[in-house]
Amino acid sequence: MKNAAHLFPYAVTEKAYSYSDYMELMEKVVLENTTTGLKQSEDLKHYTRLNLSRMQRLNKKVTVNEDLKKTISQFQFPQTWFILTEAWCGDAAQNIPSIVALALFNSQITVKLLLRDENPEIMDAYLTNGGRSIPKLIALDENFNELFTWGPRPAGAQEMLKAYQANPVKPYMEFAEDIQRWYISDKTESIQKELKELLEGVLIENKF
Repeated sequence: MKNAAHLFPYAVTEKAYSYSDYMELMEKVVLENTTTGLKQSEDLKHYTRLNLSRMQRLNKKVTVNEDLKKTISQFQFPQTWFILTEAWCGDAAQNIPSIVALALFNSQITVKLLLRDENPEIMDAYLTNGGRSIPKLIALDENFNELFTWGPRPAGAQEMLKAYQANPVKPYMEFAEDIQRWYISDKTESIQKELKELLEGVLIENKF
């Protein structure tokens, strides 16, 4: 089991956001017409405004399925789910509300959010195909042993991106709209299925 304690010293964990604090940060940057992260552009500011609206909607609408509730309830030890994110990231906006909704069904789980660009050492330890793709969920036990990771997007959306990168026949903004339509149609089913499989693997490994 991989230990990630060196990536999460107190100096890092103390500045991690709770979900409510992260939502306040989203509201703040939208009000200030800015965004999080090292890059600032009109496109990123636009995406941030859209993402705030999406997350506010999903916070009210996400329904965790019964099988996943049963799976998450079986965990009997403390753990922290760290999520690397930025306010402008559309995949983060579509997936983080589901992760948070799931974690609420087990009081042993604490969710903490970290901004990617402020934590390059962590991000570079969890690259996707060599890229700093977000969101990235890193689940650790109380000794910072890695339980599982997930991200940056469900397999269906990842395949769409892979195909687009191989043959970008339209502007990226149009492709981003295609991805959002995929999320709307999927209704969080894919991320819930993938998290259930990961959690079941952890339960088997820990013999619960």
